[in-house]
Amino acid sequence: MKLTFGSVEENVVTREEFPLAQAQEVLKDEVIAVLGYGVQGPGQALNLKDNGFNVIVGQRKDSKTWDKAVADGWVPGETLFELEEACEKGTILQFLLSDAGQIALWPTVKKHLSPGKALYFSHGFGVTYKEKTGIIPPADVDVILVAPKGSGTSLRRMFVEGRGLNSSFAIYQDATGRARERVIALGIGVGSGYLFETDFYKEVTSDLTGERGTLMGAIQGIFAAQYEVLRANGHSPSEAFNETVEELTQSLMPLVAENGMDWMYANCSTTAQRGALDWWKPFRDATKPVFESLYESVKTGQEAQKSIDSNSKSDYRAKLEEELKELRESEMWQAGATVRQLRPENNG
Repeated sequence: MKLTFGSVEENVVTREEFPLAQAQEVLKDEVIAVLGYGVQGPGQALNLKDNGFNVIVGQRKDSKTWDKAVADGWVPGETLFELEEACEKGTILQFLLSDAGQIALWPTVKKHLSPGKALYFSHGFGVTYKEKTGIIPPADVDVILVAPKGSGTSLRRMFVEGRGLNSSFAIYQDATGRARERVIALGIGVGSGYLFETDFYKEVTSDLTGERGTLMGAIQGIFAAQYEVLRANGHSPSEAFNETVEELTQSLMPLVAENGMDWMYANCSTTAQRGALDWWKPFRDATKPVFESLYESVKTGQEAQKSIDSNSKSDYRAKLEEELKELRESEMWQAGATVRQLRPENNG
Protein backbone atom coordinates (compact mmCIF):
# COMPACT_ATOMS: atom_id res chain seq x y z
CA MET A 1 0.00 0.00 0.00
CA LYS A 2 0.99 3.63 -0.38
CA LEU A 3 1.19 5.81 2.72
CA THR A 4 2.21 9.44 3.15
CA PHE A 5 5.23 10.05 5.39
CA GLY A 6 5.35 13.79 6.01
CA SER A 7 4.59 15.00 2.50
CA VAL A 8 6.10 12.06 0.60
CA GLU A 9 4.17 9.01 -0.59
CA GLU A 10 5.98 5.69 -0.06
CA ASN A 11 5.31 2.00 -0.65
CA VAL A 12 4.92 -0.10 2.49
CA VAL A 13 3.78 -3.64 3.17
CA THR A 14 1.84 -4.46 6.34
CA ARG A 15 1.08 -7.76 8.00
CA GLU A 16 -2.60 -7.17 7.28
CA GLU A 17 -2.16 -7.03 3.51
CA PHE A 18 0.45 -9.81 3.44
CA PRO A 19 -0.49 -12.12 6.33
CA LEU A 20 1.71 -14.85 7.75
CA ALA A 21 -0.37 -17.57 6.07
CA GLN A 22 0.40 -16.03 2.67
CA ALA A 23 4.11 -15.86 3.52
CA GLN A 24 4.05 -19.53 4.53
CA GLU A 25 2.40 -20.45 1.24
CA VAL A 26 4.99 -18.51 -0.79
CA LEU A 27 7.90 -20.23 0.97
CA LYS A 28 6.37 -23.69 1.54
CA ASP A 29 8.87 -25.44 -0.74
CA GLU A 30 11.94 -23.46 0.37
CA VAL A 31 14.76 -24.40 2.73
CA ILE A 32 15.92 -21.21 4.42
CA ALA A 33 19.59 -21.51 5.40
CA VAL A 34 20.61 -18.85 7.92
CA LEU A 35 24.37 -18.46 7.51
CA GLY A 36 25.93 -17.03 10.65
CA TYR A 37 24.60 -17.05 14.19
CA GLY A 38 26.06 -13.83 15.54
CA VAL A 39 24.13 -10.55 15.62
CA GLN A 40 21.13 -10.96 13.28
CA GLY A 41 21.21 -14.73 12.81
CA PRO A 42 19.62 -15.92 16.09
CA GLY A 43 16.67 -13.53 16.01
CA GLN A 44 15.82 -14.09 12.36
CA ALA A 45 16.31 -17.87 12.49
CA LEU A 46 14.25 -18.36 15.66
CA ASN A 47 11.47 -16.06 14.49
CA LEU A 48 11.25 -17.88 11.15
CA LYS A 49 11.19 -21.25 12.90
CA ASP A 50 8.50 -20.14 15.34
CA ASN A 51 6.49 -18.79 12.41
CA GLY A 52 6.43 -22.23 10.82
CA PHE A 53 9.09 -22.00 8.10
CA ASN A 54 11.64 -24.67 7.16
CA VAL A 55 14.85 -23.24 8.60
CA ILE A 56 18.37 -24.57 9.04
CA VAL A 57 21.41 -22.78 10.48
CA GLY A 58 24.94 -22.77 9.08
CA GLN A 59 27.76 -21.97 11.48
CA ARG A 60 31.41 -22.83 12.07
CA LYS A 61 31.68 -25.87 14.32
CA ASP A 62 33.64 -25.72 17.57
CA SER A 63 32.80 -22.04 18.05
CA LYS A 64 30.92 -20.15 20.76
CA THR A 65 28.17 -19.34 18.28
CA TRP A 66 27.79 -23.04 17.38
CA ASP A 67 27.32 -23.75 21.06
CA LYS A 68 24.81 -20.91 21.31
CA ALA A 69 22.85 -22.36 18.39
CA VAL A 70 22.74 -25.77 20.12
CA ALA A 71 21.59 -24.08 23.34
CA ASP A 72 18.83 -22.35 21.36
CA GLY A 73 17.49 -25.71 20.18
CA TRP A 74 19.14 -26.22 16.79
CA VAL A 75 20.12 -29.86 16.34
CA PRO A 76 23.49 -30.78 14.75
CA GLY A 77 22.98 -32.85 11.62
CA GLU A 78 19.24 -32.01 11.47
CA THR A 79 18.82 -28.23 11.64
CA LEU A 80 22.40 -27.12 12.38
CA PHE A 81 25.22 -27.66 9.89
CA GLU A 82 28.67 -26.49 8.95
CA LEU A 83 28.46 -23.43 6.72
CA GLU A 84 29.20 -25.18 3.42
CA GLU A 85 26.70 -27.96 4.02
CA ALA A 86 24.01 -25.40 4.88
CA CYS A 87 24.82 -23.53 1.65
CA GLU A 88 24.33 -26.75 -0.28
CA LYS A 89 21.01 -27.62 1.40
CA GLY A 90 19.41 -24.16 1.33
CA THR A 91 17.30 -22.73 -1.48
CA ILE A 92 17.37 -19.33 0.19
CA LEU A 93 20.77 -18.42 1.65
CA GLN A 94 20.44 -15.76 4.33
CA PHE A 95 23.96 -14.32 4.34
CA LEU A 96 24.09 -12.92 7.89
CA LEU A 97 27.77 -13.07 8.71
CA SER A 98 29.64 -9.86 9.48
CA ASP A 99 30.71 -7.81 6.46
CA ALA A 100 34.27 -9.09 6.85
CA GLY A 101 32.97 -12.63 7.35
CA GLN A 102 30.95 -12.36 4.14
CA ILE A 103 34.06 -11.42 2.19
CA ALA A 104 35.93 -14.45 3.55
CA LEU A 105 33.09 -16.92 2.94
CA TRP A 106 31.93 -15.57 -0.42
CA PRO A 107 33.80 -18.12 -2.62
CA THR A 108 32.08 -20.95 -0.70
CA VAL A 109 28.64 -19.36 -0.89
CA LYS A 110 28.97 -18.50 -4.57
CA LYS A 111 29.86 -22.10 -5.38
CA HIS A 112 26.47 -23.25 -4.06
CA LEU A 113 24.31 -20.55 -5.68
CA SER A 114 22.72 -22.75 -8.29
CA PRO A 115 20.11 -21.24 -10.66
CA GLY A 116 16.85 -20.26 -9.00
CA LYS A 117 18.20 -19.94 -5.49
CA ALA A 118 17.91 -16.68 -3.56
CA LEU A 119 20.76 -14.80 -1.89
CA TYR A 120 19.42 -12.77 1.04
CA PHE A 121 21.17 -9.96 2.90
CA SER A 122 20.22 -7.82 5.89
CA HIS A 123 22.73 -5.14 4.93
CA GLY A 124 23.53 -3.73 1.49
CA PHE A 125 27.27 -3.48 2.20
CA GLY A 126 28.65 -6.50 0.38
CA VAL A 127 26.87 -5.91 -2.93
CA THR A 128 26.97 -2.10 -2.93
CA TYR A 129 30.74 -2.05 -2.40
CA LYS A 130 31.38 -5.07 -4.63
CA GLU A 131 34.60 -3.52 -5.99
CA LYS A 132 35.96 -3.69 -2.45
CA THR A 133 34.31 -6.93 -1.27
CA GLY A 134 34.38 -9.06 -4.44
CA ILE A 135 30.76 -10.08 -3.78
CA ILE A 136 29.23 -10.22 -7.27
CA PRO A 137 26.23 -12.59 -7.38
CA PRO A 138 25.64 -14.77 -10.46
CA ALA A 139 22.93 -13.55 -12.81
CA ASP A 140 20.62 -16.55 -12.39
CA VAL A 141 19.74 -16.11 -8.68
CA ASP A 142 17.46 -13.69 -6.86
CA VAL A 143 19.33 -11.15 -4.73
CA ILE A 144 17.16 -9.62 -2.02
CA LEU A 145 17.39 -7.76 1.26
CA VAL A 146 15.41 -7.45 4.47
CA ALA A 147 17.03 -5.10 6.98
CA PRO A 148 15.38 -4.98 10.41
CA LYS A 149 15.79 -1.51 11.91
CA GLY A 150 17.48 -2.65 15.08
CA SER A 151 19.60 -5.37 16.59
CA GLY A 152 18.83 -9.06 16.28
CA THR A 153 18.30 -9.10 20.04
CA SER A 154 15.57 -6.45 19.75
CA LEU A 155 14.02 -8.29 16.79
CA ARG A 156 13.69 -11.46 18.88
CA ARG A 157 12.51 -9.72 22.06
CA MET A 158 9.82 -7.78 20.25
CA PHE A 159 8.67 -10.93 18.42
CA VAL A 160 8.33 -12.83 21.70
CA GLU A 161 6.35 -9.87 23.12
CA GLY A 162 3.96 -10.02 20.14
CA ARG A 163 5.34 -6.83 18.63
CA GLY A 164 7.42 -6.21 15.52
CA LEU A 165 10.52 -4.31 14.45
CA ASN A 166 10.13 -2.32 11.22
CA SER A 167 12.31 -3.44 8.32
CA SER A 168 13.33 -2.15 4.92
CA PHE A 169 13.32 -4.46 1.90
CA ALA A 170 14.99 -4.29 -1.48
CA ILE A 171 15.44 -6.29 -4.66
CA TYR A 172 18.84 -6.12 -6.33
CA GLN A 173 18.20 -8.86 -8.87
CA ASP A 174 15.04 -10.74 -9.86
CA ALA A 175 16.17 -13.81 -11.81
CA THR A 176 13.12 -15.99 -11.11
CA GLY A 177 10.27 -13.50 -11.33
CA ARG A 178 9.50 -14.38 -7.69
CA ALA A 179 11.98 -12.11 -5.92
CA ARG A 180 9.34 -9.69 -4.68
CA GLU A 181 7.05 -12.29 -3.13
CA ARG A 182 10.05 -14.10 -1.69
CA VAL A 183 11.51 -11.03 -0.02
CA ILE A 184 8.19 -9.82 1.40
CA ALA A 185 7.39 -13.30 2.72
CA LEU A 186 10.79 -13.43 4.41
CA GLY A 187 10.27 -9.95 5.85
CA ILE A 188 6.98 -11.07 7.38
CA GLY A 189 8.56 -14.33 8.50
CA VAL A 190 11.39 -12.72 10.46
CA GLY A 191 8.85 -10.69 12.44
CA SER A 192 8.80 -7.27 10.81
CA GLY A 193 6.18 -4.81 12.06
CA TYR A 194 5.88 -3.39 8.56
CA LEU A 195 8.18 -3.27 5.53
CA PHE A 196 9.24 -0.19 3.60
CA GLU A 197 10.88 -0.32 0.19
CA THR A 198 14.40 0.90 -0.55
CA ASP A 199 17.39 -0.22 -2.61
CA PHE A 200 20.73 -1.70 -1.59
CA TYR A 201 22.65 1.59 -1.99
CA LYS A 202 20.20 3.66 0.05
CA GLU A 203 20.01 0.99 2.74
CA VAL A 204 23.75 0.88 3.28
CA THR A 205 24.33 4.65 3.13
CA SER A 206 21.48 5.42 5.55
CA ASP A 207 22.54 2.54 7.82
CA LEU A 208 26.20 3.50 8.01
CA THR A 209 25.22 7.12 8.63
CA GLY A 210 22.73 6.19 11.33
CA GLU A 211 25.14 3.89 13.18
CA ARG A 212 27.87 6.49 13.20
CA GLY A 213 25.34 9.25 13.86
CA THR A 214 22.34 9.48 16.16
CA LEU A 215 21.88 5.76 16.77
CA MET A 216 25.30 5.05 18.26
CA GLY A 217 28.26 7.36 17.59
CA ALA A 218 26.70 10.80 17.97
CA ILE A 219 24.57 9.83 20.96
CA GLN A 220 27.64 8.59 22.87
CA GLY A 221 29.48 11.79 21.91
CA ILE A 222 26.63 13.99 23.14
CA PHE A 223 26.27 11.96 26.34
CA ALA A 224 30.00 12.29 27.04
CA ALA A 225 30.09 16.03 26.31
CA GLN A 226 27.20 16.89 28.61
CA TYR A 227 28.38 14.53 31.36
CA GLU A 228 31.87 16.05 31.29
CA VAL A 229 30.50 19.61 31.49
CA LEU A 230 28.31 18.73 34.47
CA ARG A 231 31.17 16.96 36.27
CA ALA A 232 33.55 19.86 35.58
CA ASN A 233 31.04 22.16 37.27
CA GLY A 234 30.81 20.18 40.47
CA HIS A 235 27.88 17.83 39.86
CA SER A 236 28.17 14.31 41.27
CA PRO A 237 28.51 11.28 38.96
CA SER A 238 25.02 10.12 39.99
CA GLU A 239 23.43 13.47 39.22
CA ALA A 240 25.36 13.91 35.98
CA PHE A 241 24.41 10.42 34.73
CA ASN A 242 20.74 10.79 35.66
CA GLU A 243 20.46 14.16 33.92
CA THR A 244 22.37 12.95 30.86
CA VAL A 245 21.35 9.35 30.22
CA GLU A 246 18.93 7.77 32.68
CA GLU A 247 16.13 10.32 32.37
CA LEU A 248 16.39 10.19 28.58
CA THR A 249 16.34 6.40 28.21
CA GLN A 250 13.90 5.56 31.00
CA SER A 251 11.45 8.47 30.94
CA LEU A 252 11.63 10.63 27.83
CA MET A 253 12.45 8.37 24.87
CA PRO A 254 9.52 6.03 25.62
CA LEU A 255 7.26 9.08 25.25
CA VAL A 256 8.89 9.96 21.92
CA ALA A 257 8.40 6.37 20.75
CA GLU A 258 4.79 6.47 21.88
CA ASN A 259 3.64 9.64 20.12
CA GLY A 260 6.45 11.87 18.85
CA MET A 261 8.78 14.61 20.08
CA ASP A 262 6.04 17.20 20.59
CA TRP A 263 4.21 14.70 22.82
CA MET A 264 7.31 14.26 24.95
CA TYR A 265 7.74 18.05 25.19
CA ALA A 266 4.07 18.45 26.13
CA ASN A 267 4.54 16.04 29.03
CA CYS A 268 7.42 18.02 30.53
CA SER A 269 7.40 21.24 32.55
CA THR A 270 6.93 24.59 30.82
CA THR A 271 10.49 25.50 31.84
CA ALA A 272 11.82 22.33 30.16
CA GLN A 273 9.67 23.00 27.08
CA ARG A 274 10.97 26.55 26.74
CA GLY A 275 14.59 25.48 27.06
CA ALA A 276 14.22 22.62 24.58
CA LEU A 277 12.46 24.79 22.01
CA ASP A 278 15.13 27.50 22.36
CA TRP A 279 18.12 25.13 22.12
CA TRP A 280 17.25 22.39 19.61
CA LYS A 281 18.06 24.57 16.58
CA PRO A 282 21.50 25.68 17.86
CA PHE A 283 22.33 22.00 18.42
CA ARG A 284 21.10 21.17 14.92
CA ASP A 285 23.20 23.96 13.41
CA ALA A 286 26.28 22.94 15.39
CA THR A 287 26.07 19.25 14.45
CA LYS A 288 24.76 19.40 10.87
CA PRO A 289 28.24 20.03 9.36
CA VAL A 290 29.50 16.93 11.18
CA PHE A 291 26.65 14.88 9.72
CA GLU A 292 27.33 16.28 6.25
CA SER A 293 30.99 15.29 6.59
CA LEU A 294 29.94 11.85 7.83
CA TYR A 295 27.56 11.28 4.92
CA GLU A 296 30.24 12.31 2.44
CA SER A 297 32.62 9.78 4.00
CA VAL A 298 29.92 7.11 3.65
CA LYS A 299 29.01 8.08 0.09
CA THR A 300 32.59 8.02 -1.17
CA GLY A 301 33.18 4.56 0.30
CA GLN A 302 35.71 5.72 2.90
CA GLU A 303 33.68 4.31 5.79
CA ALA A 304 33.28 1.00 3.98
CA GLN A 305 37.03 0.77 3.39
CA LYS A 306 37.77 1.58 7.04
CA SER A 307 35.41 -1.19 8.12
CA ILE A 308 36.92 -3.74 5.74
CA ASP A 309 40.50 -2.85 6.69
CA SER A 310 39.80 -2.89 10.43
CA ASN A 311 37.44 -5.84 10.67
CA SER A 312 39.58 -8.11 8.48
CA LYS A 313 42.60 -7.96 10.81
CA SER A 314 43.36 -11.05 12.86
CA ASP A 315 43.47 -9.04 16.09
CA TYR A 316 40.23 -7.17 15.37
CA ARG A 317 38.20 -8.71 18.18
CA ALA A 318 40.93 -8.12 20.77
CA LYS A 319 41.24 -4.46 19.77
CA LEU A 320 37.46 -4.08 19.73
CA GLU A 321 37.27 -5.40 23.26
CA GLU A 322 39.90 -2.85 24.33
CA GLU A 323 37.79 -0.01 22.89
CA LEU A 324 34.60 -1.34 24.47
CA LYS A 325 36.45 -1.72 27.77
CA GLU A 326 37.42 1.97 27.59
CA LEU A 327 33.74 2.86 27.29
CA ARG A 328 32.63 0.38 29.95
CA GLU A 329 35.23 1.56 32.46
CA SER A 330 34.71 5.29 31.90
CA GLU A 331 33.31 7.10 34.92
CA MET A 332 30.04 7.87 33.13
CA TRP A 333 29.22 4.23 32.35
CA GLN A 334 30.52 3.00 35.70
CA ALA A 335 28.07 5.46 37.27
CA GLY A 336 25.45 4.03 34.92
CA ALA A 337 26.09 0.50 36.13
CA THR A 338 25.38 1.59 39.70
CA VAL A 339 22.27 3.53 38.64
CA ARG A 340 20.92 0.46 36.82
CA GLN A 341 21.43 -1.67 39.91
CA LEU A 342 19.24 0.76 41.84
CA ARG A 343 16.25 0.49 39.50
CA PRO A 344 13.31 -1.03 41.42
CA GLU A 345 12.84 -3.82 38.86
CA ASN A 346 16.43 -4.92 39.57
CA ASN A 347 15.82 -5.11 43.31
CA GLY A 348 12.66 -7.22 43.36
